[in-house]
Formats: sequence, C-alpha cells, structure tokens
Amino acid sequence: MGKLRYFIEQSWLLIVASFVFGLLLAATNYALEPVIRQNRTDKLNRLAKGLLPAAEHFVDIGSEVEIESGRGQSEQITVYRAVANNDKCVGWSFNIGGSGFADRIDLVVAVDAAFEKFAGYDVLASNETPGFGDKIKNDYYRGQFKGAPVGRLKVLTTGNAEKIDSEIIAISGATISSEAVVAIMNGVVGQIRERLLAEGLIDVANAEQRSQDSNSDTGGDVGNE
Repeated sequence: MGKLRYFIEQSWLLIVASFVFGLLLAATNYALEPVIRQNRTDKLNRLAKGLLPAAEHFVDIGSEVEIESGRGQSEQITVYRAVANNDKCVGWSFNIGGSGFADRIDLVVAVDAAFEKFAGYDVLASNETPGFGDKIKNDYYRGQFKGAPVGRLKVLTTGNAEKIDSEIIAISGATISSEAVVAIMNGVVGQIRERLLAEGLIDVANAEQRSQDSNSDTGGDVGNE
C-alpha cells in the first residue's frame, strides 16, 4: 500500500494533465471536424472539375452506393453526377481508395456520361515513395486512363503508354504502386456501374447507341496492335 500511495502522490499531476489534455484534444477534433470534412469535399470537387471540365457542378445522387470491398466487407461510396449548365449529365465522379505500397491511396475518379470510358483520375491523398510510387500523380501514368474503357484493366511492365486501351504500362521502379491504382479501379468501378445501371441512373439506350457509333467509326472493336 505504501508504494501505491507514493506512486499516486508522485503521479497525480501527470494523470490529471493527461485527462485534461485528452478532453481538449477531443473537443478540438470535434470543433474542427466539419472544417476538415468541408476542405476534403472542396478538394474532391476541384479535382473532379479538372477531370470533367464541362461540368458546372456535381450533384450527389442521393444515396450511397454499396460495394463489396473484399474479405466479406462492404463499403459505401458517394457518387456524384457531373452536370453542365443545361442540366445535361456529362459524367460521374467518386472517391475510391485502397492499399498502396506505403499506405492507403485515395483517388478521385471520373468517367463519361455513359459510364463506358474513364475521364481520368487524380490523387486525393497518398504517401507513396517520393520519386517512385508518387509518380502515380504524374501525367505520364495518369494520361493512360483518359479514354480507357471501363472494365478490367491490366498492368504491363513494357508497352506503348500512349496507346489508350485496357493495358496500363507500369511506372518504372514503382510497379507495386502502379498495380495498386489499377487494383483500386478494378475492384470498385465495375460495381459502381452495375449499381447505377440497376437503379436506372445511366441512360442505357443512349449508352448503347454511343457505343455502336464509336465501333462504326473505328471499324469495330479496338484490338491490340
């Protein structure tokens, strides 16, 4: 009992200070949470606008889209309809993420109105290795997704990075980060498209017509050279 009493007498100030500091930290986080959330939303909209410049504003579709994120777990994704001045849908955008080489990678992804082609992606948050994995932010890599078909993408270590198709050429020295971006896309985007189609949010008739027109212009499906 003597040792316990001595410990309490010597450490009471530290215990009280830790308790007060914890309360102050919790109060600060509570007060700043709306600001942090708003800043994140503003950044997301700014990046989405860069991917879909024809959009004047982005409208939440009204309910979150539930997708399977692996290992029997689900995730709620907020999808935004990109709208022009004439209220015409010019695309869709959403924030998705997954594991990278160093830490989690969060992406802002945009697709066209028919949800058939990627408009591109930008990095919302990433801690990938400077000079290597962080090159997923560079135009060399990101540019390969602009116009690529929505579907199963695959990563190759060599090839023509200027050719727009489902084959994505990895960043030299950062294959894992390159594969992480594609894995995030493959694991989520197709599911989002299926949910929007099921809810009748994508104009299937117009999408099919655009697809037929595109195939007619190119003489059929685009294949590998």
